[in-house]
Amino acid sequence: MDLGIRGKRALVTAASKGLGRGCAEALAAAGVDLVINARGAEALEATAAAIRAAHGVRVTAVAGDITEEGGRAAVLAAAGEVDILVTNAGGPPPGLWSDWSREDFIRALDANMLTPIALMQWALPGMIAQGWGRVVNITSQSVKAPIPQLGLSNAARAGLTGFVAGTARQVAPQGVTINNLLPGIHATDRAVSLDSGVSKAKGISIEAAAAERMATIPARRYGTAAEFGATCAFLCSTHAGFIVGQNILLDGGAMNATL
Repeated sequence: MDLGIRGKRALVTAASKGLGRGCAEALAAAGVDLVINARGAEALEATAAAIRAAHGVRVTAVAGDITEEGGRAAVLAAAGEVDILVTNAGGPPPGLWSDWSREDFIRALDANMLTPIALMQWALPGMIAQGWGRVVNITSQSVKAPIPQLGLSNAARAGLTGFVAGTARQVAPQGVTINNLLPGIHATDRAVSLDSGVSKAKGISIEAAAAERMATIPARRYGTAAEFGATCAFLCSTHAGFIVGQNILLDGGAMNATL
C-alpha cells in the first residue's frame, strides 16, 4: 500500500533502537525524510547510516537527551518544521509504591508526559498552518490496564493520554491527527530489562522468565519492532485521517477486554 507520505519530513525521538527505530525504518520505507534523536551518538549514527543505505531518504541524526531543555532545543533547531512527529522515551524503572520519592515521579513525568507535550506544542502550530499533520505517541498498554510494578509509568503515561484526548479533538478540524500506540511486550531492550528483573526475583534464567511472560500472551510471543513500526507508519499515512485521539494496543492479545 502506498501510504501517500513520500517526501514528507518526520521527527522520531528515541529512534536509535527498539520501537523508535522500528517507526523510523517504516517511515523511511514509505519515503519520509527523517530527523532522529537518541542519547547515544554512536548507536544513533549507525542507525542513521543504515536507514539512508536501505531507503535512500535524508536522515539527520541529533544526539542528546530529549527530556532535557538543552537537548530538546538542539533537536528542534535541527528539525525545523515537520509533517510527522513520533514521540518516544524509555520507561521509568519498576518498583513498589513505597520505593518512589517525589523526585522519582518528577523524572517520570518529565520523560513520559511533559516531554511529549512539549514536542507537540512545538510541532502542532506548523501542522495546523499547513492543514495536515500526524502525531503518534508511543506510550504503554499500562494506560488501559495498569501494571502494578510500573506505577511511575502508569501515572505519567495516563497523564499524557488525558492531554491527547482533549488536544486531538481540538486540532482535528485542521487536518491534524494525534493518536497513541500502546505497546505490550516487544523484543527490545525494555523486555530484556523486565525479564532480568523477574529472573533475579525468582532465581530463574532470563530465558525462563521470558518463556513465562510469553505464555501469558495469546500470540505466544513478543512483538517485533518492525510490525510496531508498520502500524505507526499507517497512522502517519494519508489513509488514517479519520483516526483521531485513539489508544491502539499492540500487545498480542495480552489485555483481556471487550473494548
